[in-house]
Amino acid sequence: MQHALASTAPSAIRPDFANLAVCRGLGRQAAGHIVAISTLRKKSRGEMLFGEGEEADSIYEVVGGTLRLCKLLPDGRRQIVGFASAGHLLGLAPEGTYVYSAEAITDVTLCRYPRASFDRLVDSVPGLARRLWAVTADELRFAQDQLLLLGRKNATERVASFLLLLAEQQASEADVSIPMTRSDIGDYLGLTIETVSRTLTKLRRHKVIALPAADRATILDREGLETLASGANDTDA
Repeated sequence: MQHALASTAPSAIRPDFANLAVCRGLGRQAAGHIVAISTLRKKSRGEMLFGEGEEADSIYEVVGGTLRLCKLLPDGRRQIVGFASAGHLLGLAPEGTYVYSAEAITDVTLCRYPRASFDRLVDSVPGLARRLWAVTADELRFAQDQLLLLGRKNATERVASFLLLLAEQQASEADVSIPMTRSDIGDYLGLTIETVSRTLTKLRRHKVIALPAADRATILDREGLETLASGANDTDA
């Protein structure tokens, strides 16, 4: 399909490869091999990067911005399985096809690595296979956390856990960017839009968080938010 890379002309601007997840911990020479096969891609808000079931001919690392990762259920409904922001790798598909769709929810910058060239580097660059193992382990942890969210936690616990997840991904103790819509959050957490909005309002009313804007939150009481996420307490009013 053409839409995956239709408007993604390579850019001459180069990211700081030393800070990219795929290069982290590798030596200069090893990172140089990765730089040699990479191109920089940009997607505008609302554009599709790739679709579920398409041939996984590229691996991507998010440099900036956020994408939503979606799967379609047999009845046509959408399930958001995650959000990818700076540092996330996309397209590590062992069966050769993408297992989810990736769509930009903000303007996004990515490093693209051709799959065939990348696979050859995994066999030849010391430390790269170990680095990918660490990335895959992180993805598995996030998947397990979402199973817990959907299977065992109530609305307050889910929203509190989600805010803490965003804070962790953004390496922030207090200020959290929320680029996704309330509908996206609901699809990810298995909640209605109304429940997401009502729960955020409840957390704000109890001074656990502040909501200075629709796309931002400030954690005022991190210990309290962690307590709520764990299910040890609730702020029922």
